[in-house]
Amino acid sequence: MTSPTTVAGLEAAGGLELGPGRLADPRVAKAIELVWHEATLLDAKEYEAWERLWTVDGKYIIPIDPETEDFETHLNMVYDDARMRRMRVTRLVEGYSMSAVAAARTARTISRFTVAELDEESVTLRSAQVLVGFKREKHLLLAADLTHRIRFTDAGALIDLKVVRLVNSDGAVTASGFLL
Repeated sequence: MTSPTTVAGLEAAGGLELGPGRLADPRVAKAIELVWHEATLLDAKEYEAWERLWTVDGKYIIPIDPETEDFETHLNMVYDDARMRRMRVTRLVEGYSMSAVAAARTARTISRFTVAELDEESVTLRSAQVLVGFKREKHLLLAADLTHRIRFTDAGALIDLKVVRLVNSDGAVTASGFLL
């Protein structure tokens, strides 16, 4: 049986119209706008503003296993809660770490949005990201499948979960010096 909180479940229950119109749902549009705003902040290295986009219990995860959904028991490149995000941002903005010295300039494109889950309190989006970094006269190209869960709170739309599945996560991934 399909859960009513999945796209298929909502469609079966008559609560969601599939097809081109679903991306026009105001909650979905707001969630996509937030994902694009996040990308803009990251490219501009506005890490403290980026940090304010999160719910208190939100998770930022970059798994090594591209298929896992069990992030707590599998090895991850990044598994950040609010405390770890704060420490990561501090390292990036204070300039005392290798990741902050001559940080790469980045330009990212996020597209191919699909709605994975939709309810009154949140939208879960899947998308694709292509990121180009430039540092020390070299370009770096990273591609990833993204999952964002956007929660609608009294404070507005906030990121509750971000999973970055790098296409080369099970190979050698070089240090980037920026947030994905």
